[in-house]
Amino acid sequence: MWRTKVRRRLSRSVVLGAVTALLALSLGAPSAGAAPPPGSPPPITPAPQSATVRADSVTLTGAVTLVAGERSDRAAVQVTERALKDAGVRRIVRADGPRSGRLTVWVGGPTEQQASATALRALGLDGPSGLPEGGHVLGIGAGRIVLSGVDATGTYYAAQSLKQVLDGGSHPGRKLRGLEVRDWPATPIRGVIEGFYGFPWSHEARLDQLDFYGAHKMNIYVYSPKDDPYLREKWREPYPADQLARIKELVDRARERHVEFTYALSPGLSVCYSSDADAEALTDKFRTLWDIGVRTFAVPLDDISYTDWNCPADEERWGTGGGAAGAAQAHLLNRVNKDFIAAHEGAEPLQMVPTEYYDVKETPYKKALREQLDKDVLVEWTGVGVVAPTMSVAEAKQARSVFGHPILTWDNYPVNDYVPGRLLLGPFTGREAGLAEQLAGITANPMVQPYASKLALHTVADYTWNDRAYDPAASWKSALRELAGGEGRTADALEWFADASHESALDPRPAPRLAASVEKFWRDGDAARLDRDLAAFGRAPAVLRAHLPEQGFLDDAAPWLDAAEAWAAADRTALDMLTAARSGETARAWKLRQKLPRLLAHASSFTVDVLDGRKVRALVAEGVADTFADEATAAFDRLLGVPGRPKAGSDLGTHQSNAPARMTDGDDLTYYWSDGAPGPGDAVTLDLRSVRELGTVTLAMGTPGSPEDYLHKGVLEYSADGKDWKELEAFTGREEVTVTAPEGTEARYLRARASAAQENWLAVREFGISGRVAEVTGGPAAAEGSSLASAADGDPGTLYRAARAPEADESLTVTLESARELTSLTVLQPEGHAVAATVEVHGEEGWRPVGEVARPFDRLDVKGGADAVRLRWRAGGAAPQIAEVIPG
Repeated sequence: MWRTKVRRRLSRSVVLGAVTALLALSLGAPSAGAAPPPGSPPPITPAPQSATVRADSVTLTGAVTLVAGERSDRAAVQVTERALKDAGVRRIVRADGPRSGRLTVWVGGPTEQQASATALRALGLDGPSGLPEGGHVLGIGAGRIVLSGVDATGTYYAAQSLKQVLDGGSHPGRKLRGLEVRDWPATPIRGVIEGFYGFPWSHEARLDQLDFYGAHKMNIYVYSPKDDPYLREKWREPYPADQLARIKELVDRARERHVEFTYALSPGLSVCYSSDADAEALTDKFRTLWDIGVRTFAVPLDDISYTDWNCPADEERWGTGGGAAGAAQAHLLNRVNKDFIAAHEGAEPLQMVPTEYYDVKETPYKKALREQLDKDVLVEWTGVGVVAPTMSVAEAKQARSVFGHPILTWDNYPVNDYVPGRLLLGPFTGREAGLAEQLAGITANPMVQPYASKLALHTVADYTWNDRAYDPAASWKSALRELAGGEGRTADALEWFADASHESALDPRPAPRLAASVEKFWRDGDAARLDRDLAAFGRAPAVLRAHLPEQGFLDDAAPWLDAAEAWAAADRTALDMLTAARSGETARAWKLRQKLPRLLAHASSFTVDVLDGRKVRALVAEGVADTFADEATAAFDRLLGVPGRPKAGSDLGTHQSNAPARMTDGDDLTYYWSDGAPGPGDAVTLDLRSVRELGTVTLAMGTPGSPEDYLHKGVLEYSADGKDWKELEAFTGREEVTVTAPEGTEARYLRARASAAQENWLAVREFGISGRVAEVTGGPAAAEGSSLASAADGDPGTLYRAARAPEADESLTVTLESARELTSLTVLQPEGHAVAATVEVHGEEGWRPVGEVARPFDRLDVKGGADAVRLRWRAGGAAPQIAEVIPG
């Protein structure tokens, strides 16, 4: 029973912790390379607590003798036999002892057979006695291999380690270096809780996951999908026979893989805590699961109100407030613990998720649970925060103290139900070494996409088994290799793709590998190298679709694979555009710039279905791929001589896909949204890309759904260099701020800075300026959705589209913001829509012709001062379209 196991394991973990720490110093993490250095142990994941290479070796003979007792774990024997055959062994003969000329393999520890003890002594090795559950010894040398677990699960884990040691190809006669592995888990309970909101996993995916957990030495699966109605809304109702049969198949598969199937029933939406009938309904539901083999049960009471009772009797009995809710929940859980758990021999300790599951603050609710809930109930906790960026030993100790119960973490990584447009494919990180010793166990909440979850769950398994030797980067590399089937090109393609979905609350770095390549380009200008990297990123989806063994991953990741391919194409075009512009091929660069918006729109077009019927955009390398295209465009615009669209930024994080760029997209319905409340000094910023006259500054905050999400007290400031800031205006209690700067005020940077702490987050719909710009007059009149001003607004991405063809003597006039000396005049027209016009400039002597334009890109030489430019259209023909008139 886990009631005994947890207590014993936790006490042992304290004793073994010092040993583990010393071993971790010498072992380190498994190498991320293809082969270990000479003399080092072969890579095994999770990293063993102790692994030492011996001086002897064994030879994989064509026939192998396998010694297993009647009680030897069947699954361990099956894994061992499969691993031997995959390594080239042609025949496996069962016997009660070794046979001359053959390699002999013993499977089973002292609880399964006695022969392995003799075999270990022949190797000079101690047995597994004294190790925690799941502990084991794997010995290789002197013509024998011995797998000896402290229990059947330990032997199964030893077989999983042997499988990795033998994974060197099918070569009969291959020699294996001698090896001594003495291993055990750092924490008693390690696994996964299917507890997300969204499409529940398919039955086939769950079976596959259970196989994966067993192979990675995880020992618990918690069945708690939020959208299984029989767990929540219909919790009192029995399962239909066909659904119950499927759950039984999961229970049986879990047992075969040494995984504890945990059934988590969530009655909180409608339960009456004081009702005998509801308590009986809960235990009756548990009983139907007991009858199909479930032995571990949980009652999650998360994501409910504990201030609104579901029945008047509860308020009459307990009153109101958090303390009352804690007392009521303790009452119900204690009844379940007494009437069901204690009454069923072999039942594991009851688990519960408290309504306050995300912090370590002392509250009346936690006090009630601490004092009134039975002490052997395991309390689940997400860390400090629903999705905790970090988790420390000190926080775990606080949690254990404030709840007064053993703590089982519900770690919300890599779950993505709150960011359904993202895959979270980076490694498990931010968890302190030594944390496992403070906990009854660690469970991770995975993504809606089961097969794509395996990358992160591989790293979770490595951490929970041996947190002191855990290296996130090495573990992640190991996960990539495993999912790629060990093939190098496929693993590299998978790394490029996973890198684009690396960012998470645990590690906010977007696409680190791609970002490093882009940053290097901005430093050294090596376009060929960046193009090679972008090409590798762009090829990755095709390589994966052709070679990745895991079809489920490809199905899960389909929209993100499509988006990655499209973003790479867009970024390569942006790079080509900038390279052409820098080498003087400006006309070609302009052609590419016009192509780029379509590519960017395509890259942003891939969507993911959400259970509520919505479609959300599949986000890939956000903040890197999109930013590079934006920065390359801005660099080209500067070469043309126009400022382009301002670049928005924020000191705060971003909630879901509401990125800072939405502050400058000209659409009041979109907005930047922070992922937390601003504190003093936090700011949103604009880079105007060049020093410009400010004119009128507009800051529009808040949204219809969140009207209080604005800077309640702040200040608008400007700067020429981003260092020396000057105040433009302070404001309080205004969600919309409009300020006209004194005439002649110039700056490159603007920011809206919080000057006080607040509780609400920050949403910014639009942030921009309307300074002195050229005035555009004449005709033809602009078509609907366009404007004359777009012909000279400093942004080639906007377009003046005439509503009709020009008439005789009709012209378009651009009056400059001030008279100045000109050396050139550039006129940009859309590819395929260029029309002919005579260009004239106005100076002290009046209007004078300077040339003709009739192509998408025309640059004319101009000498002398001017205060206006005029395009005199040829009558008839197509309606003119002008992207930008640029005096230079």
